[in-house]
Amino acid sequence: MRAIVCTELGPLDTLVLEERDSPGPAEGQVVVDVRAAGVNFVDGLLCQGRYQIKPATPFVPGGEIAGEVSTVGPGVDGISVGDRVIAFTGFGGFAEQVTVPALSLIPMPDTIDFGQAATLIQSYCTMLFTLTRRTSLAPGEWVLVLGAGGGVGLAATDVATALGGRVIAAASSQGKLDAAMAMGAEATVDYEHEDLKTRAREISGGGVDVVIDAVGGRHSEAALRATRHLGRFCVIGFASGPIASIPLNQVLLNNRTVVGVDWGGWTFRDPFGNRALIDELMELVGSGSLHPTEPASYPLADAAAVMSGLIDRSIGGKAVLVP
Repeated sequence: MRAIVCTELGPLDTLVLEERDSPGPAEGQVVVDVRAAGVNFVDGLLCQGRYQIKPATPFVPGGEIAGEVSTVGPGVDGISVGDRVIAFTGFGGFAEQVTVPALSLIPMPDTIDFGQAATLIQSYCTMLFTLTRRTSLAPGEWVLVLGAGGGVGLAATDVATALGGRVIAAASSQGKLDAAMAMGAEATVDYEHEDLKTRAREISGGGVDVVIDAVGGRHSEAALRATRHLGRFCVIGFASGPIASIPLNQVLLNNRTVVGVDWGGWTFRDPFGNRALIDELMELVGSGSLHPTEPASYPLADAAAVMSGLIDRSIGGKAVLVP
């Protein structure tokens, strides 16, 4: 079995492709043949040692996969060889096979393929958690999505639209804005060439109700100032690098709310709540209410290059490794 291995935290070009023994399932586990492994921004940060979690090396990166069950371990009921499944693994996904606790498997909806399924959980759970658990979105409310052409941004656009929101997509290139429009955005702002605050206010008729900020940096304050009275500013992450410093008087004067969103941390604190969230997500996908984008596919050996492309934003949208 081949797997991508991070032998030391640091430059991504130190990752190696290794041959390893095929795994065997212990009690309550199954082995899944990985058909697609989702590559996320956080995977590159973990390998570089730039994330708040510092895993012990060596380790196999890759947090979400889709595939087929190849071996069922003892004590497992209701799962058969050949079942198409999704799993949020945390680590170990960038490999041809992965061992997974049977209780954590998610049946794969028939409406999507392996690539879509492998890029579904992290970004879509984050956004469903944001817009239904951390805040609530009323039909007709305006949602400003920063970094709208990235994986989280596209999921934000899709989820917000499914909930009845009206999305303004903000991104740095026309290609990314076009992708967000195809996902359901109603209007766009090129924040490299347009004034984000002014344009968002103009489009929304005075200010947006919700901001989804997974970018951080220099655009955060402008997005906050584009938020109307009683608006909600959701902090998802800092893909651009810098963590923004915002004037808190802008929160006070308009009764705005700043909402922190850490879906990953919440899953450990409320695993039953997270399972309910995932079940809700699967229903929305299965019914066709959500439309996960088809990711770009790369061979397993390109893992380092793909992670680098997501970090420097030369790769937009979703990406998977196909072992």
